[in-house]
Amino acid sequence: MSRETVGESLAIRLYAAESAIDLALIEAANLAAMLPAARAHACLSAVTGQKAFDATAATIGALASARSHLVDTHNTLAALARRLGLDTLAVGPMDKPEDRPPVGGEGAGGGRVGGPPRIVNKTLPVASRMC
Repeated sequence: MSRETVGESLAIRLYAAESAIDLALIEAANLAAMLPAARAHACLSAVTGQKAFDATAATIGALASARSHLVDTHNTLAALARRLGLDTLAVGPMDKPEDRPPVGGEGAGGGRVGGPPRIVNKTLPVASRMC
């Protein structure tokens, strides 16, 4: 297996892991947002369900920490790829926060208001991609 093939496989798995964490954060945040309304609609005391609020908040914190670790992994692997002289493989949305102007020149929506982010190189074999 060539270094390029290994790098491509790692990029695909990293993007899948990043997407999974983001999706979990979205779902946990949606749950956290729904808890107060559910309590109110059920006409329950504010005391009721506090442990659920606390646990959901802790889950969001843990997911945010996990996401931070994946970003560190992403940066470490990118630096390693540069040291090994591997071409940059862009998988997923191509614009990064530090890109001024954005790499695609069109921002995250690819120039289309409300459009999906532009994807580079290939479509990933992930069944439930967010992009």
